[in-house]
Parts: sequence; C-alpha cells; structure tokens
Amino acid sequence: MRLSERVNNLKPSATLTITAKAKSLRAQGVDIIGFGAGEPDFDTPENVKKEGVAAIKSGFTKYTAVGGIDELKDAIAASLKKDHGLEYSREEILVSCGAKHSIYNITQALFEPGDEVIIPAPYWVSYPDQVALTGATPVIIDTDEHGLFKITPEQLQAEIKERTRALILNYPSNPTGTTYPRGELEEIVKVALDADLIIISDEIYEKIIYADTEHVSVCSLSDKAKKSTILVNGVSKSYSMTGWRIGYAAGDKRVISAMAKLQGQSTSNPSSISQMAALEALKGPQELLGKRAREFERRKNFIVKRLNEIPGFTCFDPRGAFYVFPSISGFVGKAYGDKRIDGSVSFTEFLLEEAKVAVVPGIAFGKENYLRISYATSMENIEEGLNRIEEAVKILL
Repeated sequence: MRLSERVNNLKPSATLTITAKAKSLRAQGVDIIGFGAGEPDFDTPENVKKEGVAAIKSGFTKYTAVGGIDELKDAIAASLKKDHGLEYSREEILVSCGAKHSIYNITQALFEPGDEVIIPAPYWVSYPDQVALTGATPVIIDTDEHGLFKITPEQLQAEIKERTRALILNYPSNPTGTTYPRGELEEIVKVALDADLIIISDEIYEKIIYADTEHVSVCSLSDKAKKSTILVNGVSKSYSMTGWRIGYAAGDKRVISAMAKLQGQSTSNPSSISQMAALEALKGPQELLGKRAREFERRKNFIVKRLNEIPGFTCFDPRGAFYVFPSISGFVGKAYGDKRIDGSVSFTEFLLEEAKVAVVPGIAFGKENYLRISYATSMENIEEGLNRIEEAVKILL
C-alpha cells in the first residue's frame, strides 16, 4: 500500500521517541534516568482533577461546540485580560486538543505551497514539519548561546523575502529556556510588522519563569501587533495537564473561524471532560503555579551549576521553561571503544548505553552539538543522573 509523500517526508517526534525508548528499557528492567520528557512531573492539581471527575459523574460526556464551550472561552479571555490587558471575544478564541493541535490548525489555515515561514533555531521539534506539511518552506534562522539563543532584528530583516508570510516565536523557549525582554521583543516585532508578517506567538511556558524575568506577550505591545498575531497557549505545562490535551489560540476572528472549520473536519471538539477541568484550572486558585515555578528554578540552578562543573560541557542559564540546552562541543571527536562521538545523536546514544541516562539530541531542535535535558523530574533523579553523566564522560576526556 503506497503512503503519501507528505507522510514519507515527515520525521517522528524526537522527544516522544526518546521517551518511548527509555520506557521500553525500563520495562526490560534497565534502570534508566529519563531527562527527555517535556511535561512537568507534578500531578494535576486536586481541584482540577475533581472537576474532571465531576464532569463524568454529571454526564458532561457528550459532544460540545467544535471550538470549545463558551464558559472556557470566557475563562481564557479573562485570563488574557488579567495577565496582559488583552481583550478577546469568544469568536476570537479556539480551544483545541493541545497547543500542538492549535499550531497545526494555524499552519493549515494560513500557509500554502510557495510561502515561507521564518523559524528561529533551536526550535520546538514540530514547527518545521507542521509548516512543511502545508507545502510551505520553513526558513531557519540560527542562534547561539553567545547571543543567548535569541534572534536579532538584523537577522530577521535579512531573511524576509517576497514570499515570507510569517514568523514563529516561542518564548520562554523549548528547548533553551531563553526569553525576550520587552525592548528586544519590540524591536523584533517592529521588523515583522513593517514587513506585514503574521506572528505566531507560542507562549505555552509563560507561567514558568525565573527570578525577576517578566513575560511580555507580543499581542500586548500594540494594537497592530495584536491584529497581526495568533497567540498560542494552553494548560498543559503550567497546570501539569499534558494528558488532558487542552490548548488554545486567540487572534483574528477570520483566522479563528477558518481553524474551527478545519477542526470540525478532523478532531471536532476537545474532550468535554478536559474542558471542564481546564475551566477550573483557569478560574481556581493560582498560588500553586508560583510554588512550582520556584521548585523548577531550584532544580535549574542546581543542574546548570553541575553541568558547568563537568569538563566538556558548557550550559546556558535559562530564564524560563524546564529545560537546559548544554553544548557538548568538548566531546565531539572523542572515541569510546570502537565508536566515536560525531554529534548530538551519537552522544545521546553514548549516554543511554554508558550512563543509562536518556536525553534528547540537539539536532532534533535544529542545533547540532547540543542536548536538551528536561529537569521536569525529581531532584533525586537529577542528582543521580548528573552523577552518572559525570562518571560516564570521564572515558571521553
């Protein structure tokens, strides 16, 4: 049976692949420390779980409107108003089966063959493939740790061509944890708006920020920025609700309407039960978010310090999310046994074989000779995992 060209050209998610491999090894009795997962290790808050159970018990288990129930849209609008001073109507909000689904709907609604979409690297693994699935071309702008993994206005300007339609921004970033202060964001957004680009702003990690870091939404910068931006967010990361699959997009109602049409012919509505749980997450107590962000920061401080103390690594200090993205350039070219470290994939394999530690290769995020290490796991696992890594790399030095 012949498969479509679009599927044959599609790469599997590296993060899901490494997580599945680690789980498989654990099932075989191998003691694996997993640093691959892009989800908090905290449980979903009790009040949120109770609302999910209550939805089941009350029989709220049928179809809803394709784009989500009005009560949830209103709660999303209220949250955007409270956090960023933004005004959105129900017609400007679409609830989908996770933020990944939101971005898929956006790309399918907006792009077509011949279009170009600018994506800064390192990038979340799904951006280029979702753009490519539309027939459009992902245009990658490389960044590095010396520039704090951020694009500059000059870099953006240099890549804008006649067929450029959009810019995808993700901050705080997966995988680097970098983010943009207001001044830098304003400069980048000005270049995009002057070129009449659409901005897709993925702000799923906005609640997980550190120290005196401020999260500034693109849409809050000006009326023009709001009109030109499709904002993406959700409850997965902030509220530890990855498996509930609730994300949302807010933006121009014509685009939102087009996305709803697509969703109506694919998934239809997100789970009714999950919508009620998400409603409670947004409307209920919020104090837990700050406490969990502080715990992530504690882990981050530990892991950055330890990695920078291990010869061969250099590690950027993130400002948000729950990942570090250390350079492994100090190990490239080294050999162990009859094998050689020639990049992030072989180094990832080395750590899995020799240290029994699972990480994700940087090349999956468009950046060779780096690793993504998630610290969305216990301090006990982090300490043990780093001890194993430190011991394993001694044979490479």
